Amino acid sequence: MTTHLLRALTIAALACGMLLVPATASAAPASNDNFVNAAVVDPASLPFTDTVTVDEATMESGESVPCGAGTSNAQTVWYAITPTSSGVLRMADNASFYYQFIAAYRQDGSGLSGLTNIGCTSWAYGQNSTAVKVEAGKTYYIQMGANFASSGAITLTLQLVPPPANDNFADATTIGSLPFPNSVDTTAASVEPGEPTPSCGYGQSAGTVWYAFTPSQSGSYSASSPFSGIYAQVAAYTGNDFGSLTQIGCRTFGQLLTFHANAGTTYYFQLGALFGAAGTISFNLDLAPAPAPGFGYYPNDPSMFDTVQFFDSSYDPGGNGFSSELWDFGDGGRTTNPGCCPTRRYAADGTYKVKLTVTTTDGRTASTSQTVQVKTHDVAIAKVLVPQTAAVGQTRAITVGLTNSRYPETVQMQLLKSVAGGGWQQVGVLTQYVPVRGANRTTNFDLNYTFTPDDAPLGKVNFQAVATIQGARDAIPSDNTFISLPTKVTH
Repeated sequence: MTTHLLRALTIAALACGMLLVPATASAAPASNDNFVNAAVVDPASLPFTDTVTVDEATMESGESVPCGAGTSNAQTVWYAITPTSSGVLRMADNASFYYQFIAAYRQDGSGLSGLTNIGCTSWAYGQNSTAVKVEAGKTYYIQMGANFASSGAITLTLQLVPPPANDNFADATTIGSLPFPNSVDTTAASVEPGEPTPSCGYGQSAGTVWYAFTPSQSGSYSASSPFSGIYAQVAAYTGNDFGSLTQIGCRTFGQLLTFHANAGTTYYFQLGALFGAAGTISFNLDLAPAPAPGFGYYPNDPSMFDTVQFFDSSYDPGGNGFSSELWDFGDGGRTTNPGCCPTRRYAADGTYKVKLTVTTTDGRTASTSQTVQVKTHDVAIAKVLVPQTAAVGQTRAITVGLTNSRYPETVQMQLLKSVAGGGWQQVGVLTQYVPVRGANRTTNFDLNYTFTPDDAPLGKVNFQAVATIQGARDAIPSDNTFISLPTKVTH
C-alpha cells in the first residue's frame, strides 16, 4: 500500500468517524508445546530450572493428564531427560496460578502411547513437588501446565537426588556420643534385597536408612523418629548381617523404642517413612528416661478401722511399662504382686512411710514415698438427759453426755425434736472443746428447749442428739446419734 493511498484511506475513515488500528499478531505457543518438541534437559545441567508462559499452550490429540487434574481447557508443555546415573528425580513447579500440575513418564515405546506414567501431582496452591525413581540410560518425559483456562508463568525445577549415605546396612551411620539427633532425606533411599521388614504392622517402607550403636556401658536407651511432616517407623536389631539380625523392638508415630543394651554389643536401627512416603525424617537416640512412679490412697485420713486402698499411678515415659511393683507399707508389711491396687489395714495409729518401687521391663527402676498418717478419731454419745414431763411455754434443760478416749476434739452437737408426721426438726446446736477422759467419763453439752403449742397435740416429744467431730472423720459414726426417752407435754 502506497503512502498516498494509506493517507487517503485514513482521511476517509476520519470523515466517517472511524479509526484504523493496525492488527497485532497472536502470541505463539511455547516452543516445547508439543510432545515431539519436548525441551531436552542435559543431565549435566542438573539442577535445572526453566520458566515458561502457558497462555497459548495447547493439548495434543491423544494427550491426557493423570492424577485427576482433568483436561478441561488444559495447556501443557513438555521436557525430556535421559539420566546418566540412576537415582531419584525430584520435580517441582511454581506457578502464578492455582490450577496447575506436573507429571512424569517413562518412555517404554514410541509417541504418546508409549509413555508410562510414574508420578503426578496437582493443585497445590501454585506449588507442586514429587519425586520419581529413574534409571541411567532411560528417557523420561515431564509434562507440566495449567487447566481450567488458567494462564500465566510456571517454573520447572529438576534435581537428581542421590541416595543417602547410610542407605545400605553396610554403610550404617555410626553413633558416637549421646544424645544423637539426626535428619536424613530418604527420597532416594532404597530397600536392599533380603532386608528385614519391621514388625510394627505397616509393611516395608519405600526406602530405609541404617544406624549403628555400640554402647560403652550397659543400660537402657531410647530411639525414636519424631514427627517432622512425615511419620516413620524405627526398628532395632542385634546381629551382623541380614541373615543373623534379630529384632528387639519396633515403634511408629514418634513413640520411644526403649531397650536394654549390653556394653560392647552393636545394635542396628532401621529407619523408614510410613505409607510409602519419602522425604526428610528424623532420628534420635539417647539414654532412656527414668520411670515416673506415683500412687495415691483412700481414705486420705485413715483410721485403724479402715482398709486403705492404694492406687498405682506410675508411668513409664520410655513406653515399655512395668515388670514389677514393690510396695512397702511402712509397718513391716510388703507385697511384690504387680497390679494397681493393693490394700492395707494398719493395726495402730501412727505415721507410716509407704514406698513404691517400680521396675520397667528393660530394667529401669525408680521409687517414690508418701507419709500415711493413721489417726483414729472416735467420740460417742453416752446419754441424753431430758425431763420426764413439761408444759407448753416451759424452758427445760437438755443434757448430752459425750465420751472421748483418744484425742482432744472440737465437737458440734445438734439437738433435734420429733415432729408430727415423722421426721426431725433442729432446735439447738452447741460446739465446744471435748478433752480426752478415761473410765467412761463424759463431757456434757448443756442445751435448753422451750416447749411450744405444736408439741401439745402429740402429747410427747423425743429428742435426738447428733455429734460431729470438727476437722476430722469419726471412725465409728454409728454411736454419734442418740434418741432420748419421750418427754410428756401438757398444756
